[in-house]
Parts: sequence; structure tokens; C-alpha cells
Amino acid sequence: MGIVNVTPDSFSDGGRFLSVDDAIAHGLALRAAGADILDVGGESTRPGAERVPPGVEQDRVVPVIAALAGAGARISVDTMNASTAVAAVAAGARIVNDVSGGMADPEMLAAVAGTDADMVLQHWRGPSSDMYARAEYGDVAGEVIAELSARVEAAASAGIAVDRVIVDPGIGFGKRGAQNWAVLRALPRIVELGNRVLVGTSRKRFIAELLDDPALSLHRRDLATAVTSVLAAQAGAWAVRVHDVAGTRDALRVSAAWEEAQ
Repeated sequence: MGIVNVTPDSFSDGGRFLSVDDAIAHGLALRAAGADILDVGGESTRPGAERVPPGVEQDRVVPVIAALAGAGARISVDTMNASTAVAAVAAGARIVNDVSGGMADPEMLAAVAGTDADMVLQHWRGPSSDMYARAEYGDVAGEVIAELSARVEAAASAGIAVDRVIVDPGIGFGKRGAQNWAVLRALPRIVELGNRVLVGTSRKRFIAELLDDPALSLHRRDLATAVTSVLAAQAGAWAVRVHDVAGTRDALRVSAAWEEAQ
């Protein structure tokens, strides 16, 4: 899953693809590099980010989604707003990727249920503006699994069939350094829930912290991200969400060749 941020303030590439034409070109380049899905978002969810009005979000993403879907790409929309989800699906998106797991907008689950789109439910404990205030766990892996299971049940109650649901453990969202590694190590347990699992580690702070350089160049984080993507795939993840599609595809090909040779 290649990331297309149509935002001025995303932590990695905010502002680089804010214009519709630039975002479309970036999405097509990611697809050419091997992205199976393009995840288009118009609102940053970096730590400390503030919400933007749904109308602004839709002005950013809907033209991009329509163009990329028209070019044959499979599109996911990264949004916490029900109205944006509906508009994006109408424009051609096939997946709604809600980092709040349907909790930020009480109308989201019902809105997605009324479409034929799949839905990503991410583990989430609160808005980006103060997400780390909720990073308190007794058993981080066990609590993430339990809270994801509750969101899957909520989606089912809203009318979203279980085979349409993808879960995401929310790496970096309401989790500090070592907590992220504990959740990643528990990926086989998350896979056992029975849903497809999406993992997003790309260029995140906990990787730079591990490498003892919080100011590490974002692009230098891509190698470490690719390692986590390979390990996630080996643990049973259905997809990985990344900025560096080409490097990740290379790493996954190497891993696949290794496994096939055995």
C-alpha cells in the first residue's frame, strides 16, 4: 500500500503533493513502482496534528481518487470522516482506512456499511493532538488485541460483514517506543483474529529512536522500515503501508525468494 498524502503537514512529506496534479503524479509513480493499493489521505494524523474540516479534506482527496481510480488503481481513502468516506467511495475508492477504527465519527460505521467498500479498523485511543497521553498499558499486546476485537464487533453490529474488515494494530498511535515493538512481535496473535491485517511502520519515530538518532533523515528510515515490512509479511500481514514502495517491494521479493528456496 503506497502512501499519497495530499496534506500540507504530514510528518514525512507534508506539502510535497498538496496540489491535485502532483498527488496524481505521485500516485501513478507509486503504482508503477509496485504498489497494489494507493492510500490517499487529506488530513494529517501525525502526533500533535489538528483536525481539518471535512469539506477541505474532500476538496483535497476526491479529485485525486477519481483520477487514480480512473487510471485503474485500487484506492483506499485515509479518513476519519463519514462524509469523506462516502464521497471517496463514490469517486472510486474501494477501501475506507479509518485510523480511529470508526470512533472519531459516530456515523462512520453505518456509512461504510451502506457501501460495498472494505474497511480498515485501526487501533486508536484518541486524537493525534494528545495521543501519547493515552499510552498507558498493563499488557500492550493483549489490550490492543482486545480493543481491535471490540471494533470488529462494532462494525459487524453496524452491518459490515467480517470479510470486509481489515484490522491495523496502529503502530505509533497512542504507543511509545518499546510498546510498538511489543505489538509488532504479537502480529501472529493479531492475525489469528481471522481478519486481514494491515501494518504501517513507515518512517515512524519509534524506528529513529531505536537507531539512537531521533533527528535521523526520514529517507534513511526506509531501510529499517523495509525490514519491519518483511518481518510483518512473514508474520502473516496482508499488506504493509509505506512511503518507499520500490525499496519495500525489493525487500519482499528477497524474502519470498529465500522462503521459496527453502
